[in-house]
Amino acid sequence: MQADRETIERLLKTARGQLDGILKMVEEDRYCMDISNQLMAADAILRKANKEVLKAHMKGCVKAAFTEGDEDKKIQEFVDMLDKLTR
Repeated sequence: MQADRETIERLLKTARGQLDGILKMVEEDRYCMDISNQLMAADAILRKANKEVLKAHMKGCVKAAFTEGDEDKKIQEFVDMLDKLTR
């Protein structure tokens, strides 16, 4: 993985902590809007982590593919990922 591992690990551990907290909120039958707000916060952190991974992929793997003449495969991979992100 080309992304900064420490950054990705920190973001994922934060999201994991948030998910644990959300699960506890559900178990305690907390207010729905509070749970929803926490779900959106966890989603935002996961999106940020994914953005970092994809950015590193573009700067590393995709860039290397262009110098090696294998760009079509990497471009298609990225297009497929964009399709998943916009569903």
